[in-house]
Amino acid sequence: MLKGSIPALVTPFRNGALDLETLKKLVEWHIEQGSHGLAPVGTTGESPTLSHEEHETVIETVVQTVAGRIPVIAGAGSNNTAEAIRFVQFAKKVGADAALVVTPYYNKPTQRGLIAHYTALHECADLPIVIYNIPPRSVIDMSPATMGQLAKLPNIVGVKDATGDLARVCDQRMSCGPDFIQLSGEDATAHGFNAQGGTGCITVTGNVAPNLLSRMQEACLAGDYATALEIQDKVMPLHKAVFTEPGLCGVKYAMSRLGLCSDEVRLPLTTLTDETKALVDAGLAHAGLL
Repeated sequence: MLKGSIPALVTPFRNGALDLETLKKLVEWHIEQGSHGLAPVGTTGESPTLSHEEHETVIETVVQTVAGRIPVIAGAGSNNTAEAIRFVQFAKKVGADAALVVTPYYNKPTQRGLIAHYTALHECADLPIVIYNIPPRSVIDMSPATMGQLAKLPNIVGVKDATGDLARVCDQRMSCGPDFIQLSGEDATAHGFNAQGGTGCITVTGNVAPNLLSRMQEACLAGDYATALEIQDKVMPLHKAVFTEPGLCGVKYAMSRLGLCSDEVRLPLTTLTDETKALVDAGLAHAGLL
């Protein structure tokens, strides 16, 4: 089962190009630090500005480096169903454990369109699919009723829920069943999400604090919410600081402070302002990382 702390892996760059050697080192570091899975080439992996070839290179590199030690949930979303089919089939071909598919953004399909989109992806490859529901980015909000219909398909196995609405976890348990995997897509509420019935988080902050967040998730899974809350208190300032500007910019800067990778991002995103850097530094210090 997909569970625990699953970093939404950043894509490291050097002088504008993929830095695959650093990517491999990051994968090894996450495994050493106790991450329970990896989710490359989501929004945090800068999927909007990767070419198709770069997208596929990152997925294949991560799968090969992981070598079956932890699950890889490959980013495979698009607002073009044909393009998403390509990514899902590629993820299957190279051995990813699941595909993470965001609700189609910008073109605003109906709930009926969402069902058609995910059904087509379900039929294109025998690979578990995790729905990524993030209305603030995609505009579309998949309703619990629609998700319940899709959950009847055997390879639609779960959701990364970034609605920020903790009541959704309960609603989706009712519509999809208690075995449907629910992963938080929002670091700040991941602790409460688990208390409602979630089993983990696809995390941005986990890129820089994987050990702390894997321990928090393990405590939640064991029902030890007191210990989990102690860890949440340590990382909450870092969560808030990382998301002061777009989260991937914040976490790449934090990683650069620990010597893990460059803070380089692709336009239209930019590196952090000095004011935000100071907030991230303070968050790292509060978490005991700096």
